[in-house]
Amino acid sequence: MGASRAGASNGGPANAQRSEAIEAELRDDRATVAAVLAGEHDAFRRLVDREGPSVVRACYRILGDIHEAEDAAQEAFVTAYRALPTWRGEGPFGAWLTRIGVRIAIRQAGRRRAVAWLDPGGTTTDVRASAALAAASMDAARVHDPLAISMRTERSAAVRLAVARLADPYREVVSLRFFGELSLDEIARQTGRPLGTVKTHLHRGLLRLRTALDHGDAA
Repeated sequence: MGASRAGASNGGPANAQRSEAIEAELRDDRATVAAVLAGEHDAFRRLVDREGPSVVRACYRILGDIHEAEDAAQEAFVTAYRALPTWRGEGPFGAWLTRIGVRIAIRQAGRRRAVAWLDPGGTTTDVRASAALAAASMDAARVHDPLAISMRTERSAAVRLAVARLADPYREVVSLRFFGELSLDEIARQTGRPLGTVKTHLHRGLLRLRTALDHGDAA
């Protein structure tokens, strides 16, 4: 583990290849968006086809209903298309689109009289989503997240309800990290916040989640 981190920090081959792949994707995204803005509207379909599944997945993790998730994702696509000139091209298009979808899904969940998150004893799709959240929590454990143990053991419905009750900016940062699967760097770029601020918001948000779960406030 130490050697791997050292290699990455020193700009090892694997890190360089990853940077090149990200830059290549960015160039492709910029070219595709430029084509759309130039009048080639069908080019947007390529972006939707590529990013659609991940946006639906992020929305589903928040809403717990596949039909509502698809509706939220569709709204995100329409919103992104209309706002395309505002995309700065500083980060992956998928991260930008995911942020739009996550915000729409959170807003949609907030309109419910009772937030019905995933049923931990429900369908196979629910189990997969719960497993994805558990994987995210294990990733959090590697960076010493205070909520890592709780996120592996608490019912997924309770975790999602606790996230829904967080105040911004904690709710957005936690949602983008665990539901949208964005890296801290991507969250910083998409929200326009310094990386240190994003880390602080994530840390404080997770502490608030831990407190809510320990006290049963999300039950």
